[in-house]
Amino acid sequence: MNFIAFDFETANYQKYSACSIALVMVKNDEIVGSYYSLIQPETDFHWKNIQIHGIRPEDVVSAPKFPEVWQVIKPYFKENRLFVAHNASFDCNILKGCLEYYGLEQPHYLSLCTVRTSKQLFPEFENHKLNTVSEKLGISLDNHHNALDDSLACANILLYQANHFGVNPLKKLVKVI
Repeated sequence: MNFIAFDFETANYQKYSACSIALVMVKNDEIVGSYYSLIQPETDFHWKNIQIHGIRPEDVVSAPKFPEVWQVIKPYFKENRLFVAHNASFDCNILKGCLEYYGLEQPHYLSLCTVRTSKQLFPEFENHKLNTVSEKLGISLDNHHNALDDSLACANILLYQANHFGVNPLKKLVKVI
């Protein structure tokens, strides 16, 4: 499989409040690269978000703003490239919100959610949170809510699913963005 797993962390409930992003690139079923960056959001941090991911306003003071990060990651967002996230609607909406906020063009890509694939393939799990699915499948997730660690876990979940169930049940859940 070829895809990119990605994850955002946010400063608050605003869709343009990304404060970190990670991409994990998978080519021919192998993780071949990754990208991680803190992002300086142009909004305040909510205490609950800080409690979840541990990123504080002082951590992003010298971080690039989203348009700078977008210049680095934009080439990855190609029309038929598959992007995978655990709760993909959240991450796709954060990307869309950041792009809208800065007046940047929306890319077209394919999206797949590993929450949905996990619900379909592992209905017996008590829940389908990233940490639960990772634990049940024996996938390492050292720092849950760190964008890079979450993206790595997501990539490994999809690779596990493809290896054990094939790609056909996964293809049915791909969306065009």
